[in-house]
Amino acid sequence: MFRKISILLEMIKFKHTVFALPFALMGAFLAAGGVPDFIVFVWVLVAMAGARTAAMGFNRIIDVKFDRDNPRTADRALAAGTVSMTEAWAMVLIASALFFVACASLNRLTLLLSPVALSLTFFYSFTKRFTWLCHVVLGIALAFSPLGGYVAVKGSLENFPYVLSIGVLFWVSGFDMVYACLDADFDRGRGLYSLPASFGRKKAFRLAGLFHLFAFCMFLLTGIWADLNYYYFIGLATTAFCLVYQHVVVTPTDLSRIQLSFFNMNGFVSVVMFISTWLALATA
Repeated sequence: MFRKISILLEMIKFKHTVFALPFALMGAFLAAGGVPDFIVFVWVLVAMAGARTAAMGFNRIIDVKFDRDNPRTADRALAAGTVSMTEAWAMVLIASALFFVACASLNRLTLLLSPVALSLTFFYSFTKRFTWLCHVVLGIALAFSPLGGYVAVKGSLENFPYVLSIGVLFWVSGFDMVYACLDADFDRGRGLYSLPASFGRKKAFRLAGLFHLFAFCMFLLTGIWADLNYYYFIGLATTAFCLVYQHVVVTPTDLSRIQLSFFNMNGFVSVVMFISTWLALATA
C-alpha cells in the first residue's frame, strides 16, 4: 500500500506543491498580519495539498492517451500502467473531498469559493485541446492560492492585495510557456495548443520574459501596498535574480537545463517570497 501511495505521489509530482503553497501561506500571513491561528494554518495546508493532488491527478487521467505517445511522459505511472485508472480516480475523489472538508472547516466564504478554484484547475487540463491561452488559464488557477489563503484567515476579501494574485498569474503563465517548449513539436503534431507549438519557441520565450517582468512589478506593488519593510524587498531582489537567471540558462535553442529553470528556480521564488513576507511582518 505504501509503495502504491509513493507511486501515486510521484505521478502527480507532489513535491511540486512548493510552487503554490508558499503563496497561499503568504496570503494567510498578510491577512493575519503575522502567523495565523495554528488550526487555520493546518487547514490551509490540507486544502492546498488536497486541491493540487486532485488537479494533478485529474490532469494525468485526462492526458493519459497523450502521455503514452509522448516519449518524455511515457514512463508516467498511469501511462505506463503502474497505476490503474480506478486508483487514479480514487485519489482525485479523496483529494477533492479533503479539499472541500478543509475549506468548510475554515469559513463560509472559503467554502463558497472552493468549487470555483477546483473547477478552474480541472478546466485547465482541457485547454490545450482548443487554445494556446492554456498557460494563462493555469496562471489564473494558481492565482487563487494567495486569495484562498487570505480568505481562510480573514473570512472576506476586504483589503486583499489583488496585485499579488495578478503577479502569481503572470509568474505561473510565464514559466509554463517556457516549460511547454519541451513538447512543442509533439503538441504541434498531435493538434494540441500551446504558445510554443502555435507561434514557436522564440516568441514563447519573449512573451514569458515580458510576463515575468510584469509579475515582478506586481510583487513590488504588493510590498508597497502591505507596507512591508526591507526584508520583503531583499526577498524581492532575490526573486528578480531567479527570474532573470532562468531566462539566461535556458534558451529557445538549448532546453537542456530547463529542469533547473522550471523546478529549482521557480520553487525557490515562491519560498523566498513567503519567507521574506513572514520576516517583514514579524519585524514590523
